[in-house]
Amino acid sequence: MAKLKISDLAKIKDQVTQATSLREGGAQVKVTVHMGTCGIASGARNVLNAVMDELTKSGRKDIIVTTSGCMGLCSAEPLVTVEKAGAEPIKYSHMDDAKMRQVFNRHVLADEVQTQWVLAKGSEQ
Repeated sequence: MAKLKISDLAKIKDQVTQATSLREGGAQVKVTVHMGTCGIASGARNVLNAVMDELTKSGRKDIIVTTSGCMGLCSAEPLVTVEKAGAEPIKYSHMDDAKMRQVFNRHVLADEVQTQWVLAKGSEQ
């Protein structure tokens, strides 16, 4: 067996993390609203309320909505990360409730990434 390189280990870690984070409970999508103090001050509570409202309207049971702390990009808040099974995470910046509703209905439900608000694609290393 060939020696593993650090890049090989990173790929394995990413695959396992992605597979297990969404697999728990049968979820296919995870939406994270970043709720550090900077996010809250920028309107993250309204964003969270909007995504929860859209989730309720959709009736979907395979979507997880969660919160996290600050990502360290205060000037881009409110930030939202959408992770879909089998796809790289997408980080959206400068969100508000209307943008969040569009991201939910078009990206989460219809698989159409809303590129106009994308800050980054992929996981942190």
